Amino acid sequence: MRAIPLPEDEIEQLGLVDWALMAAENKWLLLLGPLLTALVALGISYLIPPTFTATTTFLPPQQQNSLSATAMASLGALSGLVGNASGMRGPGDEYVALMQSVTVADRIVDRFELMKVYKADHRFEARRDLNKNVQIGVGKKDALISVSVDDHDPGRAAAIANQYIVELRSVAAGLTLTEAQKRRAFFETQLEQTRDRLTAAQIALQSSGFNPGALKAEPRAAAERYAQLQAELTGAEVRLQTLRRGLADTAPEVLSQQAQIGALRSQLSQVERSTPTTPDGGPGYVGKYRDFKYQETLFDLFARQYEMARVDESREGALIQVVDVATPPEWKSRPKRAFIAIGAGLVALLLLIGWVALRTSWRRSAQEPRNAAKLLRYRTARG
Repeated sequence: MRAIPLPEDEIEQLGLVDWALMAAENKWLLLLGPLLTALVALGISYLIPPTFTATTTFLPPQQQNSLSATAMASLGALSGLVGNASGMRGPGDEYVALMQSVTVADRIVDRFELMKVYKADHRFEARRDLNKNVQIGVGKKDALISVSVDDHDPGRAAAIANQYIVELRSVAAGLTLTEAQKRRAFFETQLEQTRDRLTAAQIALQSSGFNPGALKAEPRAAAERYAQLQAELTGAEVRLQTLRRGLADTAPEVLSQQAQIGALRSQLSQVERSTPTTPDGGPGYVGKYRDFKYQETLFDLFARQYEMARVDESREGALIQVVDVATPPEWKSRPKRAFIAIGAGLVALLLLIGWVALRTSWRRSAQEPRNAAKLLRYRTARG
């Protein structure tokens, strides 16, 4: 059967006047209900143990100071090899990762007996609770690293925050972290290898003898030219290896570098063909002098870079500059009792308004004659 629509004037709706009337009739409920709820929430908030937050900030060691920058500039094409050896992110990210490591967390747990504090049966549980209460991050503008620790004891919160820096220095002391340390290790290896090759070249030069043809060949100019070309070729080959790690062989940069290497090798071949040889076909005095000069040039280069890297390493070390030392906070960070009380009161007010509106609508619907039969059936089914 199709329902007959009621006239518009018979449809009961809650207008502004109805809402005002409803609020007036239930003013005490709408006033006292949220107020009592806010007071109860405020009282419960005092049962929550207060949490204190202590924060320390520090500046991590900076990489690539003036000496290292000069060293890299003097390397020219060979700098690609050192860059590939370092290949690391910013210093801030590295030190944040170290402080978030299991090693540092376990040391903190043991030092402050956090298994008892967090009532944890296993170490991983204490470590998990510690990570929840610690926030470590790098500032986007100032690059400072901040360590914030939450704890119910303000003194322990400050002590844990400061201990993170102590543990960071201890861990960093045994790891190769800085650019200078990487360069120092690289050049130390290259220096040892070049020293051996230089000794061998010197012995070969001394045993080569001397002949009048060597004077006409101007061995000094030939050796310096060869050393320069060989150094450029070595740098170009290193650069090519670096490019191939991140690019395909068909990339324009790789193809251009390969063409440069081919041109350098062609020039080296011409220099080698112009070098006089001995009657038995071996390299003569000029060739051995050229090899000696090349090894000597490389040895001087690596020796300078090694000394610069050592100086940089001694200056960098684990120089962590603390900007703000964590002190026991004087005021709690949680719970925010006023926020809890106001929030609970507002929620109670909204719920009461909804309940009053629903009750008013139900009463109006019950007074309509058309709903009398339905209400009778409802009461019968409920009772």
